[in-house]
Amino acid sequence: MPSFDLNRSALRELNRALHALRSDTNETHWTVTSPDGRHAVAAGLDAPVSVEIEGNVGYYCAGMNKLASVVINGNAGVGVAENMMSGFVHVRGDASQSAGATAHGGLLVVDGNAGARCGISMKGVDIVVKGSVGHMSAFMAQAGTLAVLGDAGEALGDSLYEARLYVRGQVRSLGADCVEKAMRDAHREELYGRLKAAGLAGEVDPSEFRRYGSARRLYHFHVDNAGAY
Repeated sequence: MPSFDLNRSALRELNRALHALRSDTNETHWTVTSPDGRHAVAAGLDAPVSVEIEGNVGYYCAGMNKLASVVINGNAGVGVAENMMSGFVHVRGDASQSAGATAHGGLLVVDGNAGARCGISMKGVDIVVKGSVGHMSAFMAQAGTLAVLGDAGEALGDSLYEARLYVRGQVRSLGADCVEKAMRDAHREELYGRLKAAGLAGEVDPSEFRRYGSARRLYHFHVDNAGAY
């Protein structure tokens, strides 16, 4: 079980070692200590390994993740799991803004709150936030799901495409072209699956959530909607 103390080893050495891993590696569990807010910790992984980070991280931790499982035992800075392709990223504290930005797949779980623009331009990732999210979350979100157990800030889902948003708490306001939609059985089943994957099966009732999605008025330019663009 390889272990890196970033007060003793350079971050570049850690990421270089992780990038060199083959898909059939037997070094499948890595521990990182003393991250002390460093940026791009465990970024660009491309192997089915587990990385556990003991402490707070800076910008873009686990960015571009593919196949790996990254657990952050602390808070995460801007853009955690940005552009993730697959795998699992778990923030056991709070996340700053743009968590899961542009991510194409995988699962991002935030135990605390997430800042502004959580899930901005998401393209297939599933995000579960156990706390609340800030303003402009799911801005231009194209695909995937965002489940928020707490509240959502202003302009939720602004310019939304086909991502599905589930919020249990209050929504301060909806963004352009985002509307509340009916919560059908299929959506409850989908949400249950996301909650189960986040370790919340049996703890949270999907029927307590409301669903939000695109009104599909901004897909094509229409002069009557010019003020909303």
